[in-house]
Amino acid sequence: MRAWRKIFTFSAALAALFFIAANLLLLHLNSPENGRPYRVEINRLALLIEQNGIENIDLSQCEFVYNIAEYGADFYDQQGDYSIREIGGKLYRFDYTTKKDQVNTKIIIAVNVILSVMTAATFGLLFYIRGKILRPFERLTNVPYELSKGNLTSPVKESKSRFFGKFLWGINMLRENIEQQKQRELELQKEKKTLLLSLSHDIKTPLSAIKLYSQALSKDLYPDPEKRREIADSINEKADEIESYVSKIITASREDFLSIDVENGEFYLSDLVQNSAAYYGEKLALVKTEFTLGEYKNRLISGDLDRAVEVLQNVIENAIKYGDGKRIEILFPDEDEGVLISVRNGGCTLDRSELPHIFESFRRGANSENIQGSGLGLYICRQIMHKMNGEIFAEIDNDLITVTSVFSRA
Repeated sequence: MRAWRKIFTFSAALAALFFIAANLLLLHLNSPENGRPYRVEINRLALLIEQNGIENIDLSQCEFVYNIAEYGADFYDQQGDYSIREIGGKLYRFDYTTKKDQVNTKIIIAVNVILSVMTAATFGLLFYIRGKILRPFERLTNVPYELSKGNLTSPVKESKSRFFGKFLWGINMLRENIEQQKQRELELQKEKKTLLLSLSHDIKTPLSAIKLYSQALSKDLYPDPEKRREIADSINEKADEIESYVSKIITASREDFLSIDVENGEFYLSDLVQNSAAYYGEKLALVKTEFTLGEYKNRLISGDLDRAVEVLQNVIENAIKYGDGKRIEILFPDEDEGVLISVRNGGCTLDRSELPHIFESFRRGANSENIQGSGLGLYICRQIMHKMNGEIFAEIDNDLITVTSVFSRA
């Protein structure tokens, strides 16, 4: 708010300066000593009288002089403003008015009213900006810092402001999502810890039995061959039991570690395409990459629009990251059963043998060397598409790679 106070103070000082300057100028123009343009008119008339005589003077064209009188008995008794000139040895009185030369008081009032309205409008705009833009934004100044520290408990007060209402709502949603993810992570860690403790406890029992049996065999405590076979079978049984516990650990480690929520509904293909095309059209133009958007029919799609946008953006980002930077195309192949969106780019160096694995978690191709990434982008896309009853696959043709998302029709 300090910046706003500085702007407000500067605007107030500027408005006061305008008021003072405008009024001084108007008062200067209104001063009878200013300019005296009637003198110009009198000088012009005096010259005409000297050249042509007073009989040929037409005062109808004069703005200030309304009468010319030769010297007489009441020559000096005139009540109005006049000027006396000697022309050709005779005295002449020029009666004039200065009303047209002075700025009317109403004009001064009108100018001050206009300045007042403009000043009030300016200050009103400043207070509007302060209340509707700066104050809501000020509430957000500490939010990123608090989120970075992990403080997710204090919500951001929502506002109906058309400038920040949706933004504040989005910040709150982000905070709540982070809080939920943190809670899910804690629960997952708790479950994993409980599982490991439980399996560790369960594994100890057969391990202890195996150790006792092996010690007994090593000390030859069972001379009977039948008894030794029985002990060997028990050791084998306990080993199978341990193997089953290990299998549970492996199964648990393979379970999905990402919780992806999808709210299936209906949306038009144009909403999905325009949402991404407008952004990437500008982004790719900056890096001199040709961006082509194919023709499509505006069909109604079943799924989650936000998640569908996430899928398309992930695929386009991959095309930018791993492509040759020359051209990226979005195509819409015909399909009777579903709606297909294909993203194609050149410069593919991925081996065909790796193609079936690019949608696996933490799996990165040989072409990803020296390129940052987590190996989760296409994996997340596949999980989202499956939850929307769709599919995603990739094809390679020479150095062209095409990633196609298949959506279900509504």
